[in-house]
Amino acid sequence: QVQLVESGGGLVQAGDSLRLSCAGSGRTFSSYAMGWFRQAPGKEREFVTGISWTGGSTYYADSVKGRFTISRDNAKSTVYLQMNSLKPEDTAVYYCAARRFTDWARGWHEYDYWGQGTQVTVSS
Repeated sequence: QVQLVESGGGLVQAGDSLRLSCAGSGRTFSSYAMGWFRQAPGKEREFVTGISWTGGSTYYADSVKGRFTISRDNAKSTVYLQMNSLKPEDTAVYYCAARRFTDWARGWHEYDYWGQGTQVTVSS
């Protein structure tokens, strides 16, 4: 089992950057593929990006491609989401999730463990 704790959210202006962290517990963290999702008020949870267990495979939603970067440090059991050139439409609660497979997936239902979420608010 994996417990996930996100941090790094906050209130920023358009064009600013933020780095989210997702710290995992458990000795098997490195065997999980990871994903970041976000949910804005009144909207469904949206897949943002995913990374394979080794970090060798990543995927980005079109809405964040070229602006966001996912990475992981298995020695620290942590996944990061570097967010640059933030836009007001990036405002949402961001969740990290772990999947008991080696590669990422785009469906939220394909993930087994979730963090509590961290709020990101981008003002115009």
